[in-house]
Amino acid sequence: MTNTIDTAAAGAGASSEAVQEILDWYAHYDALALAGDLEGMADVAAFPLNEVTDDAQGHGLAASCDRERYIAQMREVVGGGGADMTSVRHPIFLSPALCFVVTDASFEVDGVKHEMRYGDLLLRTADGWKFQTMVAGGWHDQM
Repeated sequence: MTNTIDTAAAGAGASSEAVQEILDWYAHYDALALAGDLEGMADVAAFPLNEVTDDAQGHGLAASCDRERYIAQMREVVGGGGADMTSVRHPIFLSPALCFVVTDASFEVDGVKHEMRYGDLLLRTADGWKFQTMVAGGWHDQM
């Protein structure tokens, strides 16, 4: 995994320490995904999660997701280990405890390069940063 952070529009609460915490959080999460550690991935979430996507007709969908459902979804997506992905993160701090992160990612599967953009809402908890909302187009089949 290659991760970089674009801090140009980081906003309120975007101290260099806070930005580094977000970068470190993603490095940890991406390592869990690459290793196929679904339980570890779930451990850094604040359940129930909000999942937001769109359907084939172009309508937005939102649903709540518990830990069991999340692990089942990630088992389909990540399986026993993820694809090597390059990501550029764009954190937008809404406050020192809320950060919406837009990610531009590219990865290769069977020799075909794929690009996608998705977003996560992370919140600072007493146990550190956790993700609470996942936003990505085209995932209605997993919901």
